[in-house]
Amino acid sequence: MSTAATIAIVAGAVILLLILLVAVRRATAQGRAERRLNQRREEVAGTQRDAAQERAARADLAEREAERARAESEEHRARAELHEHGLADDQLDRDANAAATEQRAEHR
Repeated sequence: MSTAATIAIVAGAVILLLILLVAVRRATAQGRAERRLNQRREEVAGTQRDAAQERAARADLAEREAERARAESEEHRARAELHEHGLADDQLDRDANAAATEQRAEHR
C-alpha cells in the first residue's frame, strides 16, 4: 500500500471520527434541551392546574353564596305572600308588641 493511500485512509478515519463526535455532542445537546423543555412544560402545566383549581374553588364558593341568597330571597317572597293573604297577622302582632316593649325599655 502506498503512503498516499495510508494517509487518505487515516484522514478519512479522522474525519469520520470528527463527524461522529460532532453528531454525538449535538444529540446530547438536543437531549438536554428536550429535557429542559419537558421540565418547563410540566412546571407551566402545574401552575395552570393550580390556578384552575383555585378558580374552581372560588366558583364553588360563589355558587354556594348564590344558592344561599336565592334561598333567602325565596323565604322573603314566601313571607310577603303570607302577609298579602293575611296568613301572618299573628306575626305582625308579635312584631308590634316586641317593638313597643323595646321602646319602653329605651325610655327608662
